[in-house]
Amino acid sequence: MVSSRLPVTTLVALFLIWFAAGCSGLPTASRVQPMPTLTDVPKITITPSPLPTSAGTGNADVGHVRAVQSADGGWTFYVTVAHPDTGWDDYADGWDVVTPEGTVLKPDPDSPFTRLLLHPHESEQPFTRSQSGIVIPAGVTEVRGRAHDLVDGCGGREVTVDLTADSGPGFEVVRRQ
Repeated sequence: MVSSRLPVTTLVALFLIWFAAGCSGLPTASRVQPMPTLTDVPKITITPSPLPTSAGTGNADVGHVRAVQSADGGWTFYVTVAHPDTGWDDYADGWDVVTPEGTVLKPDPDSPFTRLLLHPHESEQPFTRSQSGIVIPAGVTEVRGRAHDLVDGCGGREVTVDLTADSGPGFEVVRRQ
């Protein structure tokens, strides 16, 4: 003979479901929250820390700059940086192309540097990285290449590039190809 009574554990489980649903029956579609979609998730904006106003304590040195002008007038800079990277706590994290007036030329205005460096290069010293899409303002004939390190900021060796010359100390220029 089969019993028509429910086991106690089943009754307890049904009670808990009823109670969790607000004591008024099983959940209905109006009480169930929809799963968030990617458009519902707030965007996270990462704002880099302000760059220190270096008093010349940085030790990320620019060793060489190669500036190449393209047919459309834009420039690609190849900057060689030397820094005693020790890992994620202290490494060269960017370099800039700077006008004589101090304007940092960046293809991405939201970037903290002309070229952001995303990881240490402790086993690759010195290293060269490039950045294209740099627009040199009309009338500017000289820029500086400077590097930045995560701990000490700017302040290491800089290279001044005379854009009217083919080469000079620590730089070379290649015009419209």
